[in-house]
Amino acid sequence: MKKKTIDVVYMDYQATTPCDKRVLEDMTPYFCEDFGNPHSINHVMGLRAKEAVEKARKQVADLINADDPREILFTSGATESNNLAIQGAARFYREKGNKIITSVMEHKCVLEACRALEREGFEIVAIPVLRNGIIDLQSLEKAVDERTILVSVMSVNNEIGTIQPIDEISEICRSRGALFHTDAAQAVGKIKVDASRVDLMSISGHKIYGPKGVGALYVRLKPRVRLKPLFFGGGQERGVRSGTLATPLCVGLGKACEIARFEMETERIRLTELKNYFLKKIFDSLDKVYLNGDENRRIPGCINLSFDGIEGEGIMLGMPDICVSSGSACTSDSLEPSYVLREISIREDLAHSSLRIGLGRFTTFEEVDYASSRIVDVVNRLRAMSPIW
Repeated sequence: MKKKTIDVVYMDYQATTPCDKRVLEDMTPYFCEDFGNPHSINHVMGLRAKEAVEKARKQVADLINADDPREILFTSGATESNNLAIQGAARFYREKGNKIITSVMEHKCVLEACRALEREGFEIVAIPVLRNGIIDLQSLEKAVDERTILVSVMSVNNEIGTIQPIDEISEICRSRGALFHTDAAQAVGKIKVDASRVDLMSISGHKIYGPKGVGALYVRLKPRVRLKPLFFGGGQERGVRSGTLATPLCVGLGKACEIARFEMETERIRLTELKNYFLKKIFDSLDKVYLNGDENRRIPGCINLSFDGIEGEGIMLGMPDICVSSGSACTSDSLEPSYVLREISIREDLAHSSLRIGLGRFTTFEEVDYASSRIVDVVNRLRAMSPIW
């Protein structure tokens, strides 16, 4: 039997995921058929839309073990959720103190939200991480005091896939009376997350095979967490996030969460097998390749490797049929090495030589086999031409 030709292999699942066809199927009726405004509850079309939104709210709540579906607020995505959580909490509880604590390797939207607060007079403390990419808990414990309003630490890092010790961070925050927010965009649907351990949690739709343009923010009801809105309008979403909800997008996020809830463990096992095969093939074929981040405390779908002697961008240019991302820039127009890799003390040349490989729901063994072979071939060819190597 003739082997199937592979045209393009997508391995950038941390950047975005394809929309699951089961998700799209549930969303479709709410574009043209049940198109009512979910806030127009005085007629049947509005009620149908509202019922769909409330079902989705419960599906999200069930995945993260929230006590009450009303604790789920729909947003446009994790960037909005992070900004609403951080800036909203800081401004509401300003009378308590002015200190916000985060980590040095948070997503850009968290770091920029904190910088915006710093310009308003808040004190921002960025806790260092250890060389394995895990937050320094001793530094965190020293930093949290009676003036601390909020601690914001991501559940899973988007570049190196490391899993942060959420339970331990939660204990530190609760013992000092500080709110705890986690950016769980890369964690929800991949590992078990428990809303009872945090006060605020950000979720993204397009990271879990849902549509782009929708996310959610978990906001604890008991004891109640209060937020100042970022913008104002009709007072939807408990008066915190005004605006007409996009019913199809909410439905899509809900369905994506439902699928993840039932398939997450099976998927974790499958991705672990694919990751192990990929790494074995790379390490058996190439010298001086380094796995960035803790070897064990990580999600299996995120692999970050540094290839000594060559540029990550060069590897990508040498294999346009493989969709991966380079760790040599935290933004596409920057020539600086990734700030995440810098913070875990990776040598600058190795930071420039890194690739992030993302495996996901639709990644096949054949694709992993093909991609690993292509990477080995390109690395060997580039090293043969490299004066540094």
